[in-house]
Amino acid sequence: MPLAANVGDNPMKQITAVVKPDKLDAVARAVERAGAHGLTATEVRGFGQEYRHMSAVRPAGQLELVQPELRIDVLTPDELAGPVTEAIATAVKSGAIGDGKIWVCGVDSVLRVRTGERDRDAVLARGSTCWQMGDPCVPS
Repeated sequence: MPLAANVGDNPMKQITAVVKPDKLDAVARAVERAGAHGLTATEVRGFGQEYRHMSAVRPAGQLELVQPELRIDVLTPDELAGPVTEAIATAVKSGAIGDGKIWVCGVDSVLRVRTGERDRDAVLARGSTCWQMGDPCVPS
């Protein structure tokens, strides 16, 4: 069966957040509490409004254009996209320029390579051993 054979049968979302690097633990806890069963975090570099703001208050040559950031990707069933997005936003919001960005995109299909589970079953931890916040668990 082709990977995208069930397009439309199990709508899913990919939530991507680009946030400050020190927010990983807070985001991981928030995502897990919101019902998602994993995330991928990647160290990235970039710039946005904070660069324009900081360049106005710091002398030239004292500010790097591209700053370290963290990209977090979470795959969820459609119904969890809202709660997970809100949980991430709450976990990282300080009210200051540079808190980050979050966007949500549709996902046609997902395959969990180890088990062959597809789509919704591939992003939920039902029936398999999972690791939550470093502690082994077996979902009911």
